[in-house]
Amino acid sequence: MATVRLQNIRKSYDRGKTWAVNNVSLEIPNGKFMALLGPSGCGKSSTMRIIAGLEELTAGEIWFDDQLVNRVMPKDRNVAMVFETYALYPTLTVYENLAFPLRSQGKPAAEIDRRVGEIVDILQCQELLDLKPANLSSGQSQLVGLGRALMRQPNVFIMDEPISHLDTRLRSRMRSYIKRLHIDLNYTMLYVTHDQEEAMALADTIAVMDVGQVVQIGSPNEVFHQPVNMYVAGFVGEPPMNFLDCQAEQRGGTYALSFQGHSIPMPSSGAVLNQRQSIPRDVVVGIRPFYLDFAHARSETHTLPVEVFVVEPMGDTTVLSVNSGSVRLQIVTGPQAAVKGGDTLWLSLDPAHILLFDKQTGLRIQ
Repeated sequence: MATVRLQNIRKSYDRGKTWAVNNVSLEIPNGKFMALLGPSGCGKSSTMRIIAGLEELTAGEIWFDDQLVNRVMPKDRNVAMVFETYALYPTLTVYENLAFPLRSQGKPAAEIDRRVGEIVDILQCQELLDLKPANLSSGQSQLVGLGRALMRQPNVFIMDEPISHLDTRLRSRMRSYIKRLHIDLNYTMLYVTHDQEEAMALADTIAVMDVGQVVQIGSPNEVFHQPVNMYVAGFVGEPPMNFLDCQAEQRGGTYALSFQGHSIPMPSSGAVLNQRQSIPRDVVVGIRPFYLDFAHARSETHTLPVEVFVVEPMGDTTVLSVNSGSVRLQIVTGPQAAVKGGDTLWLSLDPAHILLFDKQTGLRIQ
């Protein structure tokens, strides 16, 4: 196991015209689990491949503990990788697939057999040893793929969207399995994904990427509740955060927020912001769908009128899509919501969960 440290790494595939990875610095402490999260094309897979040595970086440094590994061959970095595709050898049994990494290193048969036994005990897959990949389900195949990577006792364990192709229920089971593996084995792990739910559920730390750069690094709680900008706020969370273009107006030395002529409560941090007198006129209010409440009649607290666009019963919750003029908002409420399409509702925003963003820069106003 190792601490992985990236210092100002850059990667260009067209001689510097565009940067797939642009000045990325981060650290994965020994034994910790980091998720590299972002949409397709953001540079997360290139960053992962640079760590593994599969891509040559254009600039910067990669350190495993105190060793600079820029010029170290991939086979000598002791990085284990699991991909979306299982890459199992179809003519070999599960036992032989697991044993292959150690056989290729010339390890003695007794050591191979002992190590396979350890991995099988960890994965609880004894009944699969004599089967070939054609006889395995998708979940079983990915389990064997994980096991084969674990055989090497790697310095760094990298997973590149390993469960994104599985069905919803199996994905949830595999997620729990991967989490348990990290707890039991304490490997340094990097998990590359576009799925924010996977990143939130699995990782100790999330690094959110956008157009080749790391935008925010923090715990799942920090990234969810304290996003640094609108990009992170909108990307993390399902359903996504609601955004309302508002005006901040000074009235008697304090700020008040207005949305389409309707009053919006200031966030709980409003007293500090008022004291600083540092709120730009054009701001964006961000609030997650869980923190909107509705009523069928206007009241002192429910002041924003909306029209119900569609109702989505989800079993344990109901998701309402509502329109305020041309702005579409979403609300998560209880399963027994007495609402139908076309209804007029009045919304209340919870000040404790309102975030303010500078409309010009997209940065959260703290």
